[in-house]
Amino acid sequence: MTSPTILAFDTSAAHCAAALRSDGSLLDVREESMARGQAERLMPLLEEVLAGQGLGWRDLDAIAVGVGPGNFTGIRISVAAARGLALSLGVPAVGVSNFEVWAADAPCLICLDAPREQAFVQMFEADGSRGAPRLLQPDAPVDDLRRDGLRLVGPAAPRLAERLKGEPVEAEPPVLPARIAEIAARKLADGAESGRPAPLYVRPADAAPPRDPAPLILP
Repeated sequence: MTSPTILAFDTSAAHCAAALRSDGSLLDVREESMARGQAERLMPLLEEVLAGQGLGWRDLDAIAVGVGPGNFTGIRISVAAARGLALSLGVPAVGVSNFEVWAADAPCLICLDAPREQAFVQMFEADGSRGAPRLLQPDAPVDDLRRDGLRLVGPAAPRLAERLKGEPVEAEPPVLPARIAEIAARKLADGAESGRPAPLYVRPADAAPPRDPAPLILP
């Protein structure tokens, strides 16, 4: 049985990224840096990736999408696109978190950068279980995260090492869309549920409440 053809994409940071994987091989990967405009660029980019391999939408067996954590608007763009594509094509959509992308040999604590010197963290245990993703504040207690020989993986690992009494692991930054496609292929092979991908925000939105009262809704 051949491996599925998977189109993966991510807009959870200041980029628009996509990868195409088929028969266990990476066919194409692209990442364009952009602070804004992902909503307008995403679908043309995906069409370019498919056309570059002589494929069309109906050649896909699955959609894979990065679900965060990261930029709120960017995550919503990709997750909404993945849901729509999966529904229209009749194929599964698989969500992959940035924690999974960075996960190394467990046990380890994945440490990702968050705004204002905060960090997103999630524990991956040796038995395959995982702790709940959380936002680590600069002054928050971390006693529950400390353990002997704790391995810290991810871009925020070096700055958290002393605080967590852990050992940062030097890891090459993953090629995000390629890893999303790879992990999605593994999830599909393992029979993981592939329902509607959901955003993984971890933190509340940086939005101030409106100053003006809400409009009156007439009956």
